[in-house]
Amino acid sequence: MRLEEYWGVGPKTRERLVSELGAERAVRAIERGDVRALSDAGLARGRATRILRRATGGEGMDTLATSDARRAYKEVLDLAVEHAVTGRAADRIRVLTPLTTVEAMDDRLDSVLGAREAWAGLPEGEREAVLAAYGRYDDRGGSDRAAVEAALALIDAGVEAGPFGAIADIDRERLAAAATALEGLEDEGVREGADEELDRLRTGLGAVEDMDADALSLIEELQSAGVADVEGFRDAFEERLRSEADVTIDRVRAAMPTDATDATDFVGSTLRELRSELREAADDRERAVRADLEETLADAEAEVEVAIEAVDEIAFHLSLARFAEAYDCTRPAFREGREASLAVVGARNLALAAGGEAVQPVTYALGDHGVDEVPPGRVAVLTGANSGGKTTLLETCCQVVLLATMGLPVPAERAEVTPVESLVFHRRHASFNAGVLESTLKSIVPPLSGEGRTLMLVDEFEAITEPGSAADLLHGLVRLTVGREALGVFVTHLADDLEPLPPEARVDGIFAEGLDPDLDLVVDYQPRFDTVGRSTPEFIVSRLVANAGDRSERAGFETLAEAVGNEVVQRTLADARWEA
Repeated sequence: MRLEEYWGVGPKTRERLVSELGAERAVRAIERGDVRALSDAGLARGRATRILRRATGGEGMDTLATSDARRAYKEVLDLAVEHAVTGRAADRIRVLTPLTTVEAMDDRLDSVLGAREAWAGLPEGEREAVLAAYGRYDDRGGSDRAAVEAALALIDAGVEAGPFGAIADIDRERLAAAATALEGLEDEGVREGADEELDRLRTGLGAVEDMDADALSLIEELQSAGVADVEGFRDAFEERLRSEADVTIDRVRAAMPTDATDATDFVGSTLRELRSELREAADDRERAVRADLEETLADAEAEVEVAIEAVDEIAFHLSLARFAEAYDCTRPAFREGREASLAVVGARNLALAAGGEAVQPVTYALGDHGVDEVPPGRVAVLTGANSGGKTTLLETCCQVVLLATMGLPVPAERAEVTPVESLVFHRRHASFNAGVLESTLKSIVPPLSGEGRTLMLVDEFEAITEPGSAADLLHGLVRLTVGREALGVFVTHLADDLEPLPPEARVDGIFAEGLDPDLDLVVDYQPRFDTVGRSTPEFIVSRLVANAGDRSERAGFETLAEAVGNEVVQRTLADARWEA
């Protein structure tokens, strides 16, 4: 495949990739989802990620039918990335996309849950050893040498279950020899420390070169030390070379000229000859050492290849396993066939959990599900209290579907998901103009009108147009969703204006139960089915009255409270007046 055939690779991007990587390597980086290779070639990381998502899962990305669905997808991945054990694993997580077959989803779930089981079974000390190994791998840039050393550390930690089984059968002795060889080799030669004799020759050569660069000072120093004759000067010079350049007396004397005219000629000729001999000896030794190291690597080629691939694969699945463990995620069941469903029992919102908030698990379901406490209905109109968690429930459903279709565990006690061809997620947008209405309708209606199964998750559609028109349009969306045999949840405060609903649709409600002693709203986030939830503005007004900053402000809120005329407001007002 040519580079320009990949989504997002135009002439300028192609030129940059070819210049930095070469066409073949660039294609290989795209096919492997290698964000680092593309970013090292000069592409912005975000652009590289978008190119790779389309290249490795373009069809899956097409299921994200709205910009809000794509944002929710990115938010889920960002939470997963926080648990990555290496930078390369984080990059691979960022390019995960929804999968298009249940088989692929199940395969990835098998790998992730196998990794989670293995990780959960490790003692704390072994966990720390694994994370330390991957920390060093990252610090060393994820090179082949770093991968081999990480594999050795994992073998030495004794981890063998689940994904770690990929390295269990590696010949440790061969791999250790390969690690030593990789440590000794560098692009143009052999590193310092790889061979004692080579280091000695290099040290000697450096010392001789330093002396040669400042030969006149050396001569003056030797003469000022009290050397009285030629023989004494020769002996002092020999001793200096032996002590500082670590060369044998035979090599020193062999380099000394027999026909020097003076001390300057004698020292200069000796140093030049010695420098030439040491450079040749060092080069010969380096070639021999390099050949030995390369032979060692060739003997362990199979072990090295397994280690490099396994270390990255383990890191990837281990990172996802840590994410699943952090949010107590479970395996979703996939429901295929004509009758679709989305059902969650004890589901939790990832964003709330990540923020450290207490999360009330909720049970909710659409379609032909198996949750006894939830009545049937492919479409639900979700109503209820302000700040009552309706939007959070919508987001939670979206997160469950996204994770499941990416082949990842979901934050629920159990879940059943029918993969969809179009996920329409629309968050509340408080922009009241014809342009927003038109663009919203153009984004959420076409997926319903196309081929394939659609899930509609629409939040407060009425926020973008006047209530009368909003009710008419929302009623039409509900009927269209039912008519297309799609699944859908529509959050609204206009439930009474949507009657009569089709028999396939139901109305659910979330209820506020009052104010706690701190005047915070107490909400039961578990929807009540076939029940219209009330917005309960009296609780909000009560809190505003109680928290009013001065007498005139309080009087204004009291007027609103009297207009609401609810017993709960009066009780709250009495408490507030008493405390004042």
